[in-house]
Amino acid sequence: MNIENIRKEFPQINTIINGQPLVYFDNAATTLKPQIVINAITQYYSHRVANVHRGVHSLSEAGTREFEDTRIAVKELINAKESCEIIFTKGTTESLNLLAHSFGKTFLKAGDEILLSLMEHHSNIVPWQMVAEATGAVIKVVPINSLGELDLNAYKSLLTTKTKIVSISHISNTLGTINPIKSMIKEAHNVGAKFCVDAAQSIGHFKIDVQDLNCDFLAFSAHKLYGPNGVGVLYGKEDLLNIMPPYQGGGAMISEVRFEKTTYHNLPNKFEAGTPVIAEIIAFKSAINYVLEIGFDNITKIEKELLSYATIEIKKIEGIKILGISAEKSAVLSFVIDGIHPHDLGTLLDKQGVAIRTGHHCTQPLLQYFGATAAARASFAFYNTKEEIDIFIKALKKACELLK
Repeated sequence: MNIENIRKEFPQINTIINGQPLVYFDNAATTLKPQIVINAITQYYSHRVANVHRGVHSLSEAGTREFEDTRIAVKELINAKESCEIIFTKGTTESLNLLAHSFGKTFLKAGDEILLSLMEHHSNIVPWQMVAEATGAVIKVVPINSLGELDLNAYKSLLTTKTKIVSISHISNTLGTINPIKSMIKEAHNVGAKFCVDAAQSIGHFKIDVQDLNCDFLAFSAHKLYGPNGVGVLYGKEDLLNIMPPYQGGGAMISEVRFEKTTYHNLPNKFEAGTPVIAEIIAFKSAINYVLEIGFDNITKIEKELLSYATIEIKKIEGIKILGISAEKSAVLSFVIDGIHPHDLGTLLDKQGVAIRTGHHCTQPLLQYFGATAAARASFAFYNTKEEIDIFIKALKKACELLK
C-alpha cells in the first residue's frame, strides 16, 4: 500500500487549519470521505435526481436499482442471509431507537430485564430507558474493570431467564476496547435473550460476519465507514423483523391504506417510511467498495501500528492518564492530563492544526467511573501517519506548557 497515494484520495486531508496542515484525529466521531464517494453524491444531484420505488420513468427506475444495489452491498459486507434483513435508517442512533421502540415496546413487559454495559454510548442507553419506563422492564448494567474491559464474570451472573434483550457495543467509542461479542452472544442465547451489537465503532476497522456472530441485531452508520452522513443500517434476523411492528408510518411502508385499517409492506419497506436520503445511500456503495479494495487486513495492520506508536509517545508526557488499556483495543486513545481541562487542550491543539475530540463522548456514566467529566480523544484511520502523530505529540506538549 502506498499511503501517500491513499491520502491523495481524501481531499480534506489537504485542508489548512489556522495556517497549519490539518492533522485529523477525530475519526471515531466521523471519517473523512474519499473522492469517489463525493463524486457519487455529486453525480446523483447533477444528473440523476428522482425518487425511488415509486416511478416508472427511467430516472426513477435507474435510481431504484442503484439504491437497492447498496442494500445488496451491505448484505454482502456483513454476510447477512437476505437483503431484506438490511434496514436503512439515518444512523446508528435511529437504528437503536427503531429496535428499542419496535422490539422493546412490543415484547418487553414489567419485570423483564434489558442488559447494557457501563461503556455504552448514550444512544444505546437512552432509548432503552424510554422503553423501560414505558413497559416496566428493568435495566441491568455490566460493570467494567480498571483496564476498561467488561467484567465477563459479572456479565454471566447478570444473564438470567428474565433477560430478554442484551445490547452491547462491539468497540467502546471512548476506550477503544474490543469486546468479545461472539462468546457473549452465545451466552445470551443460552438464557433465551436476543442480542444487539452496536457496531458503530467496529464497522470500519475489521470484517464483521453476522452469521458467524449469530447476533440477532446489529446497528452502524455509513459515516464511520468513509461514507456519507445521514445513512445508517439496522440488520435484523428476518424472522424477528417480520414480527416487529413498524417504527414510523407514511409513504413506502404501506401495502394498502384505508381509514378503517392500513396493512403494511413486507421487509425491508415496512421500516423505511418516507423518502430516504437517496444520493447518500447510493454513494454508500462506493464507500463500501473503496474499503473492500483497501482491505480490512491492511486497515487493521496500519491502525494497530499507529495506536502502538501513539501510545508509546503519549506516555512520555508528564501527568497523563490513558483511559482504557485493554489488550484488545481499537485505534482510539482517550486521555486526561492533571490540571488541564480537555476543552482547553483541544482548543490549543486546534490552533496548531490538530483536530481531536474533547468532552464526555456521549459516555457520561463511563467517564464517571474513571472520575472524570470530560476527556481528550485522538482516534486514527488508515490514512493517518506516524508523522502526523509526531506533530500531534509536539502540539500536545506545547499546549501543556502553556496551560500548566
